[in-house]
Amino acid sequence: MPEYRTMRRSKTHSIGEVIRSYLEDTGLDHKLKEVNLIESWEEIVGKMISNRTEKIEIKNGKMIIYLKSSVVKNELMMLRESLKEALNNKAGEEIIHEIVLK
Repeated sequence: MPEYRTMRRSKTHSIGEVIRSYLEDTGLDHKLKEVNLIESWEEIVGKMISNRTEKIEIKNGKMIIYLKSSVVKNELMMLRESLKEALNNKAGEEIIHEIVLK
């Protein structure tokens, strides 16, 4: 019967650490946080506003929100700064620098 040996490595990393490092090195971590923010839109603003949102884009730190309702647009216009703060808190860092409502 063959003898099995265990290999010991001096610098072992968990798979989570390796993936996190890869995402950071490639810049994909920032893009992933943007996608997560868009996916969390309903959780952050609520169902009523989410249902009246057509599309959301994030480009160069600018979140562009396309809305179906001028009433909701006016409401969000007044809440832009607190909305930006809530989005960045959700991301864990400052991802959104500006919010544009259309």
